Amino acid sequence: MEQSSYVDVTFDLLWRVRRKHAHVGICVQSYLRRSERDIEGLISSGTAVRLVKGAYREAPTVAFAKKQDVDDNYFRLAKRLLDRESRGSNLRVALATHDRNLVDRIRAWAAFEEMNRSNPEFQMFYGIERAQQSTLAENGHRVGVLVSYGRYWFPWFMRRLAERPANVLFLLRNLT
Repeated sequence: MEQSSYVDVTFDLLWRVRRKHAHVGICVQSYLRRSERDIEGLISSGTAVRLVKGAYREAPTVAFAKKQDVDDNYFRLAKRLLDRESRGSNLRVALATHDRNLVDRIRAWAAFEEMNRSNPEFQMFYGIERAQQSTLAENGHRVGVLVSYGRYWFPWFMRRLAERPANVLFLLRNLT
């Protein structure tokens, strides 16, 4: 799901696998303009969703170019994934972001909606925003920590840094 050219193929694979294995989910990027429509289909099928912002260059017709637009869409999609209708279907939702403001907005909205703090799960990379991870866990939120491993972790990591120069600054701010 790291580039728009893989989204349809990945969804085709998801639907084929889900015919035999119900406990399979998918990652959706909030910066893609199509994601709102994709989310609706996932909710109606009860498919687990991991929502991320998205970090790869795409054409403006395919993806939101401005950070504020991506953030606003992320918040809108998160609220839809967590609304009463979606919660009624026991939809598993993971919100993957290090953006403190976005996490705080979601937490405030969830508190207003009187949601159980264990839903959703917040997910972050190992070593980045450790204090925020601890605070979320101490306040009763589920926190998942991504650890990159395997043969291709370093090329994947370097590609993420190269694709968006702001990622380099973000990484440097978190090397404490």
